[in-house]
Amino acid sequence: MSHIALVTLVVRDYDEAISFYTDALGFELLEDTDRGDGSRWVVVRPRGTAEGTGLLLARAKDDDQRSRVGAQTGGRVGFFLHTEDFAADHARMQAAGVHFLEEPRHEPYGSVAVFEDLYGNRWDLLQPA
Repeated sequence: MSHIALVTLVVRDYDEAISFYTDALGFELLEDTDRGDGSRWVVVRPRGTAEGTGLLLARAKDDDQRSRVGAQTGGRVGFFLHTEDFAADHARMQAAGVHFLEEPRHEPYGSVAVFEDLYGNRWDLLQPA
């Protein structure tokens, strides 16, 4: 086994999730395939990542799944988005309306700021030292 290919992220709506991840975060849409039963196979991942882990955006199908949208990691940071240019990506994401929960911090391990996706899942934007 060489790497984790996909991580499922339960979302409220395919199109709003695609818009957020591609427009606000700058990800690329790798696949959007109609599965014929009202569901779609939607995969996004950071632009320019040849073999990085992608996100499978899975629309919640019932009340139990809908109750977990935005709370899949119990309020903890559950996703870590690495960057090679923290300042530029932070500024671009802020301009696109991404909600940061804190000002950037410069820690021994790198520059970091916690942000929320459109559902409230917490992410670190991180440029490793």
